Amino acid sequence: MTENTGTGWTGGKNAFGDFASGMVHYTDRVLFDEVWEREGLSKRDRSLVTVAALTALGKTDQLKFHLSFARQNGVTDEELQEALLHLAFYSGWPNGMGATSVLKSIVEEQD
Repeated sequence: MTENTGTGWTGGKNAFGDFASGMVHYTDRVLFDEVWEREGLSKRDRSLVTVAALTALGKTDQLKFHLSFARQNGVTDEELQEALLHLAFYSGWPNGMGATSVLKSIVEEQD
């Protein structure tokens, strides 16, 4: 087996530094270097699935990153708005409203 040289992802390291080495390792080396790089889904599709899961769970802190990441991965603002509206009916209106508020702030901040 060849060693994974990685994508250079450092989100875990940036968030925790040397504080939580296990969380840094699994975030940077396993989640982003391995799972996000698998061929079974495009990064765009992975972003939509991740946004859906985080919205359903009401995890707005993580949505701040993943909604921006979805935009980088080719999901349009209109697609994200429609996905969040759809999700509101399946995951609860407060979750959909919270996620849409996060998206609104990202769009206003980055545009």
